[in-house]
Amino acid sequence: MSRYPALFERLKSSNEGAFVPFVMLGDPTKQDSIAIIEALIAGGADALELGVPFSDPVADGPTIQAAHIRALDAHIDVDTALSIVRTIRDKHPDLPIGLLIYGNVPFARGLDTFYTDVAQAGADSVLLPDIPVREGAPFTTAARAAGIDQIFIAPPHASEATLEGVAANSTGYIYAVSRVGVTGAEHASSTDGLKDVVDNLTRFGGAPALLGFGISTPEHVAAAIAAGAAGAISGSAVTKIVEKHCTGESPNARSIDDQQAMCQELTDYVAAMKAATRS
Repeated sequence: MSRYPALFERLKSSNEGAFVPFVMLGDPTKQDSIAIIEALIAGGADALELGVPFSDPVADGPTIQAAHIRALDAHIDVDTALSIVRTIRDKHPDLPIGLLIYGNVPFARGLDTFYTDVAQAGADSVLLPDIPVREGAPFTTAARAAGIDQIFIAPPHASEATLEGVAANSTGYIYAVSRVGVTGAEHASSTDGLKDVVDNLTRFGGAPALLGFGISTPEHVAAAIAAGAAGAISGSAVTKIVEKHCTGESPNARSIDDQQAMCQELTDYVAAMKAATRS
């Protein structure tokens, strides 16, 4: 059973929003990745969005593209990524865990097999950044059969038909994009029009909306909550902290220069972002 409804109900009762950090599985190594995720949880992450490395991440900006490359260089495949998820799930049985994965991966693996594997690893949801809702029916069918929440993206200037489809087919939460473009803290989320983005989506009902793209500061998080979103997702800013601590030029030599310092910085960052969800 999905862990998202219990999360959102708990946060609503305490009058706060969700902060959900994104990080790439296996970046820069499997063991570093586990330590990084634990640091995010220690900082107060309400849920996790975890990327599965892919060779052509078209929805991502340069920071997260580089994380894909580092993880692929470390030979992180789908099975290894799911093994990390399983490790985190064993230690944190109640924490909602979502996967961000490009559509070619489940398609190549076989949709039924992929979603069953995701469920067995302990994940709650799958977000497909390159699959629009109009093409999502086969993925949604397989996800529901496996007990996985399928997440679709609600673009900022989508048609009513698209928003209605996203609201009808997304379970767990809806990923609402705060601006056009690719992911990245380099292009900050604008607070102008955020309420319109949320209002246009929520009038169709459906799961709670989390705002993403360009969310990198506590002010961005507070603005997302003030606009009516259930929370905010931040990825590039988290990934930049990891990148800053990566050393080694060659793929096989990459490592973290000071894991304790990096983890403390990640924990502090998440704590500041989480604090901004409280009114």
